[in-house]
Amino acid sequence: MNDQTLVQRWRQTLDDIEEAARKAGRDPARVSLVAVSKLHPYQSIAELVQAGQLDFGENYVQEALEKQAEEGTVQRIRWHFLGRLQTNKARFLAGRFHLIHSLDRLKMARALNSKSLDYGVRQPVLIQVNLAEEEQKGGAAKDDLSRFAGEIHGLEGLKLRGLMCMPPFFDDGEQARPYFSRLRKLKEVLERDLGIDLPHLSMGMSGDYAQAIAEGATLVRIGTRIFGPRP
Repeated sequence: MNDQTLVQRWRQTLDDIEEAARKAGRDPARVSLVAVSKLHPYQSIAELVQAGQLDFGENYVQEALEKQAEEGTVQRIRWHFLGRLQTNKARFLAGRFHLIHSLDRLKMARALNSKSLDYGVRQPVLIQVNLAEEEQKGGAAKDDLSRFAGEIHGLEGLKLRGLMCMPPFFDDGEQARPYFSRLRKLKEVLERDLGIDLPHLSMGMSGDYAQAIAEGATLVRIGTRIFGPRP
């Protein structure tokens, strides 16, 4: 990492996101930064909250709950859950996250729906799509997406808000661009078929956020570029 402070790196990232949006002919206000804070201490999160960042992404349930406990009762932070979902953790997820990005199985959807109804909340979710069909990654198959999205749309405890993807790792962000384009087109098909608005595309990380923004990302997930290497 360079000699910039945490807040300076965050501000530079925001500037770069804004520039990427303008280059793509998009309104920068339509693109939000989710600062991926997994494995970094709550103190770093608090420092960025003081500077104005409110959206933070976590991958591990226990770590996220511990950080939420440190936040206390103020609840200013919009917590995003990005990690693989397990049905036995549904009770810890429902109602605790501004948005869950990684819903990919009907069994998990039903467990999350049940707990959301128990808690009297409607949990916003994104469907993670495995566009490259990588076995080591989660995500619904694109051929099954329409049926899966229809099932989720019918669950009263969940609110479907869009799609998420994690393309294969490339040294050049342009190589990821076709995956982002494909996700946008899938979202448009679902909006038409289900007759609902899906406002979010969660796609793009440190190495390919500009390409994701050019293809319509509304949420970019950036961690190392801001926080530095994970401990």
